Amino acid sequence: MALSKPLSRMLSHVILDLDGTLLNTDGIVNDVLKGFLLKYNKQWNTKVAHKLVGKTPREAATIVLEDYGLPLSVEELMDMITPLFSDQWCNIKALPGANRLIKHLSSNGVPMALASNSPKLNIEAKISYHHGWKESFSAIVGGDEVINGKPSPEIFLEAAKRMNTEPSNCLVIEDSLPGVMAAKNAGMSVVAVPSIPKQADRYSFADEVINSLLDLHPEKWSLPPFKDWIENTLPIEPLYIGGPVIKGFGRGSKVLGIPTANLAAHDFSDILSEHTSGVYFGWAGLSTRGVFKMVMSVGWNPYFDNTEKTIEPWLLHKFDEDFYGEELRLLVVGYIRPEANFPSLESLIARIHEDGKIAEKALDLPIYAAYKNSPCLASSLQQPNSNS
Repeated sequence: MALSKPLSRMLSHVILDLDGTLLNTDGIVNDVLKGFLLKYNKQWNTKVAHKLVGKTPREAATIVLEDYGLPLSVEELMDMITPLFSDQWCNIKALPGANRLIKHLSSNGVPMALASNSPKLNIEAKISYHHGWKESFSAIVGGDEVINGKPSPEIFLEAAKRMNTEPSNCLVIEDSLPGVMAAKNAGMSVVAVPSIPKQADRYSFADEVINSLLDLHPEKWSLPPFKDWIENTLPIEPLYIGGPVIKGFGRGSKVLGIPTANLAAHDFSDILSEHTSGVYFGWAGLSTRGVFKMVMSVGWNPYFDNTEKTIEPWLLHKFDEDFYGEELRLLVVGYIRPEANFPSLESLIARIHEDGKIAEKALDLPIYAAYKNSPCLASSLQQPNSNS
């Protein structure tokens, strides 16, 4: 759930960080460094990746050298890995909500700047693979254009200067602690979108902490509101999840009172890395029973002892018998809310049922109902008869 402080001034300009805020660079960092370290018989630890968030390239290289004891200088390491990263920039995907946000602010005439600790040429190369991004920014400031990178406020002050506005007019959106600190030191309002899971409490000095860009409400900052929410739901690009064998009603179904399946993270690592934690909804196809409405969580469920990020679909239908071992196909079409912590199991169950009611109602709308007959759901069904 978003944590925010009262707005005390009108804002007119937006400054965005790039890596981890607009672009999902974590996977690229892990893949490149994992392969590189194998040459030195070292095993990449994802905990080290968390240390690199918000750092300049030189700072990140120094951390890797110290943590793995590599027989290289910082310059040598940077010379070796920079081309490896450059080769992967074309594969970096936009984070959920990034394209939506840039298009919305641009179409409403809100001046935007990019401010990143990465060198400017690297920034421009990365965004060149994303249609409409470069022309949407009136200023781009790289870490090599200032003396000190984040957490120094210099990079954000320079961005405001290039947009011909005062720092107090700017809203910064950042994923890292150094970035949030830099924005606050610059006298700007800042929304934190932590890229490291379960770290929201560390960002208490931000003006607002949100789960993902999908949860940003610009009107809180005197900026034009999004107008794409429908009946408390946000349409998203359809996401197909197919092929797993579900284990009956799944864990927790007796407590929840809803047929559910708990899908392991290792089977869907790519999907989970690209989609923010939260509650979604759509359609579920069971191989012998038909297509049903469903609501689905992506994230961690402390009440069912999940230690990894999981997908938990809940089928909004009462079944007379178990469906152990059937193939389950999911088509996710909309978003409801961010992941949240609840004070008790009872409050969690109540919210799950509330989410179910929202999904039930929304899936009757034409924009969502059309996907009920999607070939990706029907292709595995032995009985074409569907039921909602």
